[in-house]
Amino acid sequence: MIKDVLKKAEESMKHCVDNLAHEFLVIRTGKATPSLLDNVRVSYYNTPTPINHLASVAAQDAGLIVVKPWDKNILGEIKSAILEANLGLVPSIEGEIIKIPIPSLSNERRQELIKLVHRVAEEARVSIRNKRRDAKEEIEKIEKGGHISEDDSKRGIKDLDKLTSNAIEKIDKNLADKEKEIGQV
Repeated sequence: MIKDVLKKAEESMKHCVDNLAHEFLVIRTGKATPSLLDNVRVSYYNTPTPINHLASVAAQDAGLIVVKPWDKNILGEIKSAILEANLGLVPSIEGEIIKIPIPSLSNERRQELIKLVHRVAEEARVSIRNKRRDAKEEIEKIEKGGHISEDDSKRGIKDLDKLTSNAIEKIDKNLADKEKEIGQV
């Protein structure tokens, strides 16, 4: 029974860490990556559609993203969607492609981004601690039901604490990596 609770807690903690990693991918760091446009939705036949479903998105170099739509008639819609996404990017249409130069970050913007990644990381830590609390309550409930001994319960909570520590370490590592990436000029 405890193994099931721990397995479920581990999976939900892993999901939190993976979610954080994805959120960090879409935070602009002055380096061109196609993932910067992951949250951009283009109105395609009145349906909000992810940009990567309508076009190929590639980083041509460290300072330029190139978007090549499969349907040339939606160039304007893609450009508008990128502008409306408030990413601080200014796309330009050149023939059948859209070029998006990635401006370098100012020191002030770097500080704002560092605060943002710290806030996102703290939200992930809170989520991990909530998963721990829920699993701990479930273990205690199983113990009170007489299905496991007090020693098994304590052992289960100790294992749960290890899972929690590992998940928070991964969050901290992701945070440190992202801070380093933002700090690079």
